[in-house]
Amino acid sequence: MSLMSAPAKFEAASPPLRWDEAGGIRIGSSRVTLDSLLATYHNGSTPEEIAIQYSVLSLEDIYSTIAYYLNHRQEIDNYLEQRNQQAQKFRQQLTQRHNLADLRHRLLTRQLQKESRLNAPSI
Repeated sequence: MSLMSAPAKFEAASPPLRWDEAGGIRIGSSRVTLDSLLATYHNGSTPEEIAIQYSVLSLEDIYSTIAYYLNHRQEIDNYLEQRNQQAQKFRQQLTQRHNLADLRHRLLTRQLQKESRLNAPSI
C-alpha cells in the first residue's frame, strides 16, 4: 500500500484589484489604493504590519497584491509613475487656481498682526 495519494488540485487566485471611478486601482472592495499599499510595503512594512494599518484588508489579499506586483513590477511601476505625474499636475493646478504659493506668508503675516494687537499696551 502506497502512502502517496493523488496530487491535490490547486487553483490560482487572481489578485483582488479593481479599477475605481477615478482611474485608480483599489484592493478588493475596500477604498485602499494599490498606491497606498505599495508605498507602505516599499517603506519596509511587512504584510502583517500592513494588515494592522489597513484592517479592512485580509492578509491573503495583501500577500496576493504584493505577489502580483512582484510578478508585474514594470507594468505596476509605470502605473504608479503615471499616477504620481497626475497628482503633481493636479497640485500645480490647485496652487495656481487658489493662490496657494503665498498662502503660508499670508497666514504668518495675519498671525503676527493678531499677536501684536494682543501684546500692544492698552491705553
